[in-house]
Amino acid sequence: MKVILIRHGATMGNQEKRYIGITDEALCDTGIEKLLKNVHKDIYPAADKIYVSPMKRCIQTAQIIYPGREAVVVDDLKECDFGRFEGKNYIELSGDSYYQKWIDSNATLPFPEGEDIKAFRKRCTEAFIRIVKHAKDNEIVALVVHGGTIMSILSEFYGGGYYDYHCGNAEGYICEVTQDARIISAKKVL
Repeated sequence: MKVILIRHGATMGNQEKRYIGITDEALCDTGIEKLLKNVHKDIYPAADKIYVSPMKRCIQTAQIIYPGREAVVVDDLKECDFGRFEGKNYIELSGDSYYQKWIDSNATLPFPEGEDIKAFRKRCTEAFIRIVKHAKDNEIVALVVHGGTIMSILSEFYGGGYYDYHCGNAEGYICEVTQDARIISAKKVL
């Protein structure tokens, strides 16, 4: 089966380089414009089924890419809760000693007052397994989610490092996936 992993369009927080996890931001005008240009260029493949994170930015993105289509909301596809880092950018966090420790750990330490990165990755990968198990072998399934969700899924089921799969807003991957959720190919879109 084919699985399309699409990161939501840009929000104001994304443009300001903020950690936006549980903050339920809508798309900004620039994010909407980029998505509409991509749709006009026919960048995104058609999908038989569409799954989305419950966050506004993902739901809006799915509505732009797949207008008039029903999307299944999957709570476990949400972005990580960045805790004390939520809503801040690296400049605002530069004086925070724990932030520097977190950076030095290659982002493996838990987010203070937030979600443990291992628990986040497990939540995302388990949701992916459930979605794949419900799909038919010849279906095309789209997931409109977050950057961290995409990185979690690809690093777990395709191999490589977590940050190897970073993609920009409105970008993503087209994957060939087996029924047991193994990703056998992943091609970056855009």
